[in-house]
Amino acid sequence: MWEGANVLERTTHPYYGTIWDREGKEMSFKDQYRVDFLTDRAVRFLEQPQEKPFFLYISQPEPHFQNDLNTVVGPKGMTDKYQNPIVPSDLSSLPDVWQQQLPDYYAAIERIDQSVGRIVETLGKQDLLDNTIFLFTSDHGCHFGTRENNYKRTPHDSSIRIPMLLAGPGLPANRRIGSIVGNINITPTLLDLCGLQTPASMKGRSMVSLINSLDGEAAWKNRELIQFSQTNNTGIGRAIRAADWTYSVANPTGGSEAPFATSYTEYVMFNNAEDPCQLLNLAGRRQYKETSEELRKLLKGLIAHSGDPVPEINPARLLYP
Repeated sequence: MWEGANVLERTTHPYYGTIWDREGKEMSFKDQYRVDFLTDRAVRFLEQPQEKPFFLYISQPEPHFQNDLNTVVGPKGMTDKYQNPIVPSDLSSLPDVWQQQLPDYYAAIERIDQSVGRIVETLGKQDLLDNTIFLFTSDHGCHFGTRENNYKRTPHDSSIRIPMLLAGPGLPANRRIGSIVGNINITPTLLDLCGLQTPASMKGRSMVSLINSLDGEAAWKNRELIQFSQTNNTGIGRAIRAADWTYSVANPTGGSEAPFATSYTEYVMFNNAEDPCQLLNLAGRRQYKETSEELRKLLKGLIAHSGDPVPEINPARLLYP
């Protein structure tokens, strides 16, 4: 069963749009919030008799921007409660459009929370909850134009740090894991939980041992490769997010559509332990030369493991003493 569109936000809006079934039949909605329409379709599927194991993937565009509205749109009647919202500390010192957009952003997230509740409730009513692996995550965050005049195309935590909730049979309840994991690890983890072998050609690693024990957390390599393209076809970048450091390189001339670059220059470097809001770029500073060299080596290793050629990485020009 398949319902949707290749690029959903380009075929629908918050309160109207069209998706298609596997036969190409149009399914339109109007005057209904898109989150609710898509959730209704998922609930409809779950309420049907399930004779075989199934995989249900639900892609909600909210709170993502719409294709031509250029703003997030919350559900009607819910934005007023967020008119004076809590502002994340990494935004509060960098004024931009978040003042206007946070109320709708938070309202859209609340409706996503309600959608998740409906899915879980339906699984319970169908006696499927205790035999279902449930995973909730996102594709990226948002920094509302405060970084590089865009919303997501940087290695800052406000873009790359996203929620991931995992529940199901055999998994510990109410455990919070502080390790760094990438979405490349999701599929190997789900296969492992289903008792299936991960294909040798697949990147990523199962997180099951990390989830199930403190020993697994201690053995986990606490770093991930970040790949990003910069705004307006201005280049591509790579970064390593480690426990205490973010180290990023970029090539501004290759075009954001290129799969990789063979040469990069140091872009940003943050000490996340001392600067959790990532406001002070340490790239190119002499006192961090040894740290940057170590992170550069680790980044090259992650790039090589990804299948890209090992690039040349040029140190940043010293802009500050």
